[in-house]
Amino acid sequence: MKVLSAEETREALPFDGLLAALDKGFKTGAEVPLRHHHAMGDDMLLLMPAWQSEGWGGVKIVNVHPGNGARGLPAVVSSYILFDRDTGMHRLMLDGTELTARRTAAASALAAKRLARPDSRKLLIVGAGAVAANLAGAYHAALPIEEITVWARNVAAAEALAQRFVARGYQAKAAADLETAVSAADIISCATLARDPILKGAWLKPGQHVDLIGSFTPAMREADDEVMRRAKIYIDTEHAKVESGDIAIPLATGVITENDIAGTLEGLCRDDLLPRQSAEEITLFKGVGSAIEDLSAALLAADRVLS
Repeated sequence: MKVLSAEETREALPFDGLLAALDKGFKTGAEVPLRHHHAMGDDMLLLMPAWQSEGWGGVKIVNVHPGNGARGLPAVVSSYILFDRDTGMHRLMLDGTELTARRTAAASALAAKRLARPDSRKLLIVGAGAVAANLAGAYHAALPIEEITVWARNVAAAEALAQRFVARGYQAKAAADLETAVSAADIISCATLARDPILKGAWLKPGQHVDLIGSFTPAMREADDEVMRRAKIYIDTEHAKVESGDIAIPLATGVITENDIAGTLEGLCRDDLLPRQSAEEITLFKGVGSAIEDLSAALLAADRVLS
C-alpha cells in the first residue's frame, strides 16, 4: 500500500482535476452509508465509507480528541484508505485532513460553477481556517475570480490568510467590516465554526451566490433566517437537512419548507443542470460533506500516483 503525506496528498489533488472528479463521482454514484459516530468518552471516532459496485471502495477514519490541545496535538486526526473493491486489498492511504479540506472547497466551487452567475469575479471568504485557505484555488478553478476578500473575527488571521493568497499570485485583501464586504461580493463563502448566524440576509444584494460550509451539527448556523428566505436553496445531499443547523433549524421553525429546497449537488451533476433563472436571483448552497466526495478525490489521487 502506498502512503501519501499531507504535502503529497495536496499535490495529488489539483483543483481543476478535483472539480472534474467530484462532478464525475456524483454522476456515476456509489454506495454511501450514513457516517458512523462512536463516542469514546469525551472523544469521538467517525467512519465514512463508500464503494462502487465494482472497481474501488474507501473509508475515512476520523478521530476527534478535544483534549489534544493541552498535549500540543491537533484535535482532529484523519486518514483515508482506498481499497480494491474486488479483492479488498488496501492500495492507497492519504492524509485525511488534507483530503477533506480540499474536497470540501472543491465541492463548494463545483456548486458555484453550476449556481453562481458565470461572470462572478469577486469572492468573499468568511473565515481563516484550513478549508478557507483552500477556497481561493478551488474557486479559481471554477469561475473567473479576480478579487478575493477575507474576513474573520480574528483580524490578524484574516490578514495573514490574505497575504498567503497574495504570495500565491492572487489579488487579495483583508476586510475590517463584514457587512461592507458582503455588499461588494459576487460570491460569499462562509467557512467558520459559528454557532449563531454571522451572515445577515438584509446585507445581500440581487445576483449573489452564498456558500455555507461551516455548520456540521444541528446546533450550528452561519446564516440567519432572512438569508434562507431570500435565497434559492441547494444542498449537497439529503443529509444536510438533518446534519446542519443552517437547514434543520429553518425547517423546524417553518421559515422554510421542504419545497424551498430546490435540489441537490448530486442531482445538478447527475442531470448536468445550470438552473440559475436570472442574473438577479440569489442562490445558496449548503454542504455537509459526503463520502462520495472522499472516494472521488481518492480515485483522482490513485490515477496520479499508482502505477
